[in-house]
This record gives sequence, structure tokens and C-alpha cells, in this order.
Amino acid sequence: MRPVEFGTILWKPSPEWIDDARITHYMQWLESITHENFPDYQALWEWSTNNVGEFWRSLWHYFSLTSPTPPVRILSGHTMPGVRWFEGAQLNWAACVFSRMPETGPVFYAYSEARVPRVLTKQEILEQTSSVAAYLRAVGVGEGDRVAGYLPNIPETIIAFLACASIGAVWSSCSPDFGSASAIARFHQIEPTVLFTVDGYRYNGKAFDRRTVLDALQEKLPSLKATVLVPYLDPDITFWGHQEDKTQLWDDILSQPAPWTYSTVPFNHPLWILYSSGTTGIPKAIVQSQGGILLTQLMMSVLHLNIQPGDRSFWFTTTGWVMWNALVGMLTAGSAIVLYDGSPFYPSPGILWDIAEETKMTYFGTSPAYLQTLARQHIEPGRDHDLQSLRALGTTGSPLAPNLYAWVYDHVRSDIWLGPISGGTDIAAAFVGCCPILPVRAGEMQCRFLGVKVQAFSEVGEGVTGEVGELVVTEPMPSMPIYFWNDPEGQRYHDSYFTKYPGVWQHGDWIQITPQGTAIIYGRSDSTINRHGVRMGSSEIYQAVESLPAVTDSLVVDLEYLGRPSFLPLFVVLAEGTELTADLREQIADLIRSNVSPRHVPDAIYAIPEVPRTLNGKKLEVPIRKILMGFAPGTSVDPDAMANPKSLDVFLQWAKQWNSPD
Repeated sequence: MRPVEFGTILWKPSPEWIDDARITHYMQWLESITHENFPDYQALWEWSTNNVGEFWRSLWHYFSLTSPTPPVRILSGHTMPGVRWFEGAQLNWAACVFSRMPETGPVFYAYSEARVPRVLTKQEILEQTSSVAAYLRAVGVGEGDRVAGYLPNIPETIIAFLACASIGAVWSSCSPDFGSASAIARFHQIEPTVLFTVDGYRYNGKAFDRRTVLDALQEKLPSLKATVLVPYLDPDITFWGHQEDKTQLWDDILSQPAPWTYSTVPFNHPLWILYSSGTTGIPKAIVQSQGGILLTQLMMSVLHLNIQPGDRSFWFTTTGWVMWNALVGMLTAGSAIVLYDGSPFYPSPGILWDIAEETKMTYFGTSPAYLQTLARQHIEPGRDHDLQSLRALGTTGSPLAPNLYAWVYDHVRSDIWLGPISGGTDIAAAFVGCCPILPVRAGEMQCRFLGVKVQAFSEVGEGVTGEVGELVVTEPMPSMPIYFWNDPEGQRYHDSYFTKYPGVWQHGDWIQITPQGTAIIYGRSDSTINRHGVRMGSSEIYQAVESLPAVTDSLVVDLEYLGRPSFLPLFVVLAEGTELTADLREQIADLIRSNVSPRHVPDAIYAIPEVPRTLNGKKLEVPIRKILMGFAPGTSVDPDAMANPKSLDVFLQWAKQWNSPD
């Protein structure tokens, strides 16, 4: 890869491109109704964040949303948390999506290691959604009830979600590569009424039977009234699990036609529950609203990603990553979407580009880790595939280094619009990212998103420009959680984002806002582990690892940082007389793989004498992470606040070795 400096301009939109961009049309429309002047994007962003209520009201009208009852107010206040949006308005997310789907031609392009490719039209999706919705009603699912999906990224998953949303139930999904402990930790707390599941899946040419996980889910989820089995690994399977009398096959449900109906629900009615793990306790069950997600998806997909009717949009994701939700959200723009379930390198490293060529894909979304692997393997997508239809390439999940920006322009397309974004499961949206009317600068995201008042805060809570600070949001957003599940007083919600800077959302990323308004994300500022875009709390790994008699304590840190390869080391304290053998390393890895997730298997495992802890016994995850990334020890940890300051010595030695120029 050729080296390139931060800030080097690699692409500029042409006048024709700018004229055709949806955000240009919106700016012109907004000027006509507000009589404001928006000479450039920065002026528009400033207006949208200084007038957040008016901005989101404008999107309601721009996208022609309607309600049988008008909102009594747009925004209940500006003090976070606890803000309410569009009170009095009513809608249905699924109905809005169907109203925007293309009437003819494919809406889903579905690819998978387990099946032959297929396409589904709007009519087919609508018919299947209606049948599934009728089934859910028949087994007693009503507004506010939870429905869980242990499903891969296949059409059945989206159809089950659409059916759930159409009746006002609340959807929640996990990817089947999540182990039973991780899936149960998520689903058990929300008490689902119905579980949609597959019998297994294929990845990298291998079959993974998940029937034992289904056993565990049915056993540990006493709230279940029914299970819907989608035969996937074995198309001929007819039943599995403890509840034969309560299990229904997917095709049997589809065989019962039903009329399309939907429930109109309040704007702030829950749509889905996502999970974002902290460093302690069970995963946070994040609830977001039908209306808030709809408006935010329209803003992101249409104005920032520039997705339009007739497009074919793709993001490589599983159902355990918020980018699956973002992919489904691209339907709001009137685009068809491309689904893929499997390894991005099987049966060949070019599989995703084969799909891009075959579908005439217009938008391709992926992760920096994937692009890095392509670059190392000397894959040439632009040389080996016809990508004339591909206008844009997006990335997220970790920072994209400047040399990978250059690699995309050298080896994918020289005229492509490269638009990295950065956001989070917590808001199911992006804070910073791309804008079709701005230039692309190496290593930098083009802008802060409209209506999102992002700042970089210093330790004392002052906004800074041109230096790294904490990513904060100082005005509310409609897609912020309406609450956490089982958090009636809102204490866990408050403690997750608002303790360091009261009334200000602290996300847990390091960010720099440049003088020209671009943004650079440097990685996590907390101890949450972000592997290929899927965030997991360290506590889930500790629970698995420390269940072994050979391990008495452990510490895991995510060393992903801008411009560096992802590296996840695990440090273990061994029981007396135990050695860290190759067999024990494999046993630890297998336990994390099966109980947590294959994505979170550590890259290396080291034995240490003891885990650094505070005086009250808390593991020093964030300080150790900063030390290992090369931060000065004096700025990372106060030894006087530690119970065992000598435990730092081994980490200081590793930091010196790992950050040496040689």
C-alpha cells in the first residue's frame, strides 16, 4: 500500500454529482421554507444542531411522514436523558418501509453459503410478512411483547422483524455464532414470547450445528409460548427442541395466507432491543423507538449515504451487529438490499465482489479489517470485477487508516466515493461520517452528521478543536434509547453515558475535530471490546475464562487504535502449579469461542502474576489499555490509587517492547 498523509484529498465531488445529491435537494427545499441561507455543509450542520427540534421537524415534512394525530410538540426539552420526541404522533415503521419499496423488481438479493442465491420482490415480502404477523397474533403476541431471533442475515430474519414491527411487538436478535451463554444473557432479561431460530449455519465451508443452543434457549427462556424453526443447515429438518407442541416450521406459517394489516403506534413506541455490553454485569438491553429510528434512518440513508430508489445497497454484517439494522434501514430510502450470510473469503477472497458485480451493487459497506486483509492478500477488486455500477464504499467498526483510503482508490475504483462512518449500537446511527458534497480526505471522516451535535471534550469538559478528546453529544437525538430494559428508574441508562459530563452524552470514543470540520476517530476510550464492529463487554469473557479451575483471574484489553492492526491480548493468572501450555491456551480459546463469540477469541494469551486493581478491587482495564498503547504511565494510572502497584511492571515492559520503533 502506498503511504499517504492525513488530510490528503483523494476525491472531490463533481458539480454534476453535487447537483444530483439528495442532500443538495434537501438544502434547497429547506432554504425555501425557512428563508435561511446555507452556502455550504458546515452552515447546514450548525443550523441543524443549534435548532435540533426544527431540524427533525423539517425531516418529518421533507420525507412526507404522516400521522392520524399531529404531534403536540416536537421536543420535550434539551436535558438528557429523558427527552421525548414528537409526542402525540403515530406511525408504523414497517408500513412506512413498505410504502417506500420499489413496486417491481427485486427488493432482497439473498446470498449464502448454505443456499443458492435468490431474489424476493415487494409482493413476496409483503405476503410472507402478513402470514408471519398473523401467526404472531394467533399465538398471543401483542403490542410491546418481545420477539427474539437467533437467526443469520437471511430474508426470513427481515421478514420476521417486519412482521413484529407491523403489530407493534418489539424485536431483538442475536447472530447464531453467539454461544448459548451470550445469547441467553441477552434474551433472558427481555422475556421473549416467541423465538425464531435456525438449526445451524455454514461459515467458511464448515457446518455449525446449533441445535444444542436451541435446547438451552428453550430451557432458559420460560417466557416462550412458541418457537419458529427455520430449517437452514438441514433443509429437511422437521423438529428440534424440548417444546415439540409449541414449535412451528417457517414454511408451515407461510402456507397460511393473511391480509396485510398493521398497528399504528405512538412515535416513541419501542421498535427493537439492541445489546451493548459494558465492562461489568449483564449486557445492556437498549430500547429504541419506531419513530426515532425511522427519522434517523431516513436522515442517514438518504442525506448522508445518498441512497436513492433504484439502488442496490449492501453491508457485510451479521444480525448481532447494529449494521444489520442499518442495512434494513436502507429500505427506507427505496433501495433494494443485498444480503450475505457466510465468510467474506469463502469460497474465494473475491466472493463479495462477485456478488457486487452480479447484482450491479451501487453501495458496498464493510469493515476496515476486511479491506486490510484484501490489501495483505494483494486482492484487486477493480481489476478482477466489473464495478461500474458501484458509486460508494462505506466502512465502520474501527478507524480506517490513511493508507487504506489510498488502497481503495488504487485497487477498487479511482473515482469511488469512500465514506467511512462512526457511531454505535447505543444510538443505532452514526455520529460522524460521510457527506456526498464534501471532499474525501485520507484518514478523516468528512463531517459530523446533521442534527448530531458532536464535540471533542477535554478532561475538564471543554470543547476542543485540533486535538484528541472524548466524543460527546451535547444535544438530544431521536434514536437515543428511550430506556434500557429492566431499568425502571433509568439509573443504568444514566450511568452508562452521563456520569462524567452531566447532561452530556459521553460515548466512549476518542475523537478529533479538525479545523475544517472533519473528524478522526482514534478508537475506544473505555474498556468495551470492539471486534470487527461487534462490541462485547469484558465481563462476558471473564465469566467464561474464569470458570476454568486453571485460571484464577484474568484481564482482557482491546488494543485497536487508528493506524494499527487489531490486537486483542488476554492476560491470565494461573492456579498454583499450573502452566500456560498450548493445550490450556486452546482450551481457553475454545471456551470463549463457544460461550461468547468466535469474534472475541484473543489473538494472544499471556500469564501474569496478578491483575492490576484499584484499592476497592476493580480491574484496571482502561489504564492498562492506555499503557499498552504507548501512553505515558503517569497520565494513565495513579499507583497510589492501586491495591497492587507492582503489578504494573510487566505491562510497562510489554508497552516498551510493543511500541518500540524497531
